[in-house]
Amino acid sequence: MNIAILIVQVLLAMVFFMAGLMKLIQPKEKLANNMAWVEGYSQNQIRLIGVLEILGAVSLVLPALTGILPWLTPLAAVGLALLMAGAILTHLRRGEYPNVVANVVLLALTAFVAYGLFMALPV
Repeated sequence: MNIAILIVQVLLAMVFFMAGLMKLIQPKEKLANNMAWVEGYSQNQIRLIGVLEILGAVSLVLPALTGILPWLTPLAAVGLALLMAGAILTHLRRGEYPNVVANVVLLALTAFVAYGLFMALPV
């Protein structure tokens, strides 16, 4: 169980870090080519989502690795799960049903990490 949680943590951290970095550094117009949902948000809102994803990604691995405030790791997983819940609602509202599948998978994986670190293997 320890190994599975660690692998999922690292994979999620990579996915969220890259997604967040993309939202943070690219202009809204360029993101709109691949992500239609950005049309409903301002550039600052998109950057805020990117910052939240990057902070969540770093918090998924860094506290556990350093041993400094390791209780932040499961909280980061919960935060990212909530972010994915918001993404699911956004895609459902816009009728972008294929995008919902990826968000549900990410939500399930972040919930797995949160459950694993809160209940199965408390830090």
